[in-house]
Amino acid sequence: MDDLDKQIINRLSADARTSVSTLARQLKLARTTVQARLERLERKGVIAGYTLKLGQATQLHRIRATVLLQVEPRGTASVVARLRAMPEVEIVHTSSGRFDMILQLVSDTTAEMDQVLDLIGGIKGVRSSESLIHLSTKFDRVV
Repeated sequence: MDDLDKQIINRLSADARTSVSTLARQLKLARTTVQARLERLERKGVIAGYTLKLGQATQLHRIRATVLLQVEPRGTASVVARLRAMPEVEIVHTSSGRFDMILQLVSDTTAEMDQVLDLIGGIKGVRSSESLIHLSTKFDRVV
């Protein structure tokens, strides 16, 4: 990935809806050059997709939590399969240390969050869990 690729990615990170024509104009390049770069970045997996980030007004009314899981040995695949079926589970990371997985959850109400946490705790292969409810966001660098 060269500097031009990085410039394209930075501009798309700020606004994924930026058209190829606009990117070309901003970077003073031919539209076909930008299009070819984007296709190559997609093909190589550098760009995995384009997404929507909800604004703060929407996020303020949602409850977020980080959940730390300890999983039985050899239980990771089945636990991940069950978690994948839960729309409230946004992200699942495996980790080193005392916990085997780190989850990011989102729900509209505390009752919904409580229900999801109970479901996760009841998954076969989950040894233990610790939940951390997010109270406020001081800053967010993730686009």
